[in-house]
Amino acid sequence: MFISIGQIEAHYARLPEGFFTALPPTPVAAPRLIAFNDSLARELGLSLDGVSSEELARLFVGNELPLGATPVAVAYAGHQFGSFVSQLGDGRAILLGEVRDRSGKLRDIAFKGSGRTPYSRGGDGRAALGPVLREYIVSEAIHALGVPTTRALAAVLTGERVLREQGPLPGAVFTRVASSHLRVGTFQFFAAREDQVSLRTLLSFAIERHDPSAKESDNPALAFLKGVIERQAHLIARWMALGFVHGVMNTDNMTISGETIDYGPCAFMEAYDPATVFSSIDQFGRYAYGRQAAIAQWNLARLAEALLPLIDLDEERAVKQASDAISGFAHLYHKAYDEAFRSKLGLRKREDEDQDLVASLLLRMQQKQADFTLTFRAFLNAVDPQNDQTLRQFLGDDEVAEALIARWRERLQREEVSQTEIQSRIKAVNPKRIPRNHRVEEAIQAAQVSDDFEPFYRLARALQCPYEDDPEYEAYEAPAEPHERVRVTFCGT
Repeated sequence: MFISIGQIEAHYARLPEGFFTALPPTPVAAPRLIAFNDSLARELGLSLDGVSSEELARLFVGNELPLGATPVAVAYAGHQFGSFVSQLGDGRAILLGEVRDRSGKLRDIAFKGSGRTPYSRGGDGRAALGPVLREYIVSEAIHALGVPTTRALAAVLTGERVLREQGPLPGAVFTRVASSHLRVGTFQFFAAREDQVSLRTLLSFAIERHDPSAKESDNPALAFLKGVIERQAHLIARWMALGFVHGVMNTDNMTISGETIDYGPCAFMEAYDPATVFSSIDQFGRYAYGRQAAIAQWNLARLAEALLPLIDLDEERAVKQASDAISGFAHLYHKAYDEAFRSKLGLRKREDEDQDLVASLLLRMQQKQADFTLTFRAFLNAVDPQNDQTLRQFLGDDEVAEALIARWRERLQREEVSQTEIQSRIKAVNPKRIPRNHRVEEAIQAAQVSDDFEPFYRLARALQCPYEDDPEYEAYEAPAEPHERVRVTFCGT
C-alpha cells in the first residue's frame, strides 16, 4: 500500500542497475512510533497533517511506502580501519528516493534497520533500539550546533527483537535525511572494478547534485575533488571546535556533500585529551579526536585515487594534480580550525600569536583534565575580570593560569569592541549543553530496559537550543561523575 505524503522522486534509482539493488523494506510485526521530527517534515514539504501516529509508524518502518518511492539498497566499497573491502553497500538500509525541500534542494530519505539486502554480508539487516536513539539524539544535536549533518526524521519500534552480543534487544528503524548518501566509498566501488563508464556516470551525478559549477571547469573531476576537500576541511574543523569524536571514519562513512554521517560509536569529549577514543573496536586509536584531520586527508586521498582516470588520461599528470589538491587540505583545514578556535575565545581579527595562545590553552586544559565544553563556555563570564572564578576552576588558580588569562585579556583589548560584543561572540559558538555520553546512555537504557522514552524526549528537547541558558535543563550541562562515565561506545551493527 502507498501513502501520498508529497512528491517522492527517483534520481539515484534511475542510474544503471550496477549502482544498487532494487528491493522493498522487509515488513515488521508491530510498528510503534517513538519519535517524529515535525519541523524537519515541514522543511521537506511533506504532507503529513492529519496522519495518525499509527499510520506514521507503518510508513516510517516500511510496512507501507510513500507514493513515488523507488526503494533501493545502494552499492559502495570502503576502507574500514585502513583495510579495503571492495563490496560493502547498504546492508541494513534502503534509499526510498528524494524530495525537494522548500528551498528546492534535493534531499534523500532512507531507512536504517529495514531488513536484509544483498550487501548484508551475513547480518540480519536490522537495527537495535539503542543505536537508533543515539543517532536520533546526536544527529539532531549536531544540527542544532550548526554543523552540516544528516538529519533524523523518524524512529519506530518494530515489535521484534534483534540478537546482539548483549542478548536480544528491541528492534527499531531510523529514517535519515541527507543531501545525498554518496560517499568516498561509492567512488571506490567502481574504481576497484576498473569500471570507468560507471565511474564517469557517478561523477556526473555527484557534480549535478553537489558541485554544478564544476561542469564549467576545464577539469570537472579535479574541480569536484577540490570541492569535496574544502567541504570536509571545514566539517572536521567544526567537529574539533566542539570536541566531537566521530569514532569510525572509514571511507564509506565520509560523504561527498560534507555532511556528518553514520553516528555509530560517536561521542563528545569531556576532559580534553587529543588521544580520546570511544569506539569499542578502535583498539589503536586510529580515529582518536586528535587524528580526525589526518584521517580525513587520508580518506580524501583514496577519493583522489578513484578519480585519477577522470582527472587526466596521462597517469603521471593525474597523480600530480590530485596530489596537489590533497596537499591543499592542510591549509584549508588549519585556516578553518584557527578561525573556529579564535571565535571560541571571542576573537575575530587574525594575529600571528593566536595559534600559540590556543595551543597553550589546550595544553593547560589537558594538564588539568578540564571539561572541553564548560571551559570554553566559562570564557563568556570571564570577559569581566571580576567574574572569572569558574574559568579558574578549570584552568587552575596559579601563575600559569593567571598568565594565560592575562594574555587572553590583553589580546581581547586589541579587538577594540565592547565586552558585550565579545560575550555575544563567545556565546554564539560555545554551547551550554552537548549530548553527553552518560545522558545518551541513560536515555537508551531507560528505553531498552523499561520501555520508558521520557529520558530520550527530555534530552532531545534540552539539546534543541544548545547555546542558550535554560534553568530547566541545567542538569544536562554537567559532565559525568566518575561512576557515570561511559568510556566505550558501540557501532550497533
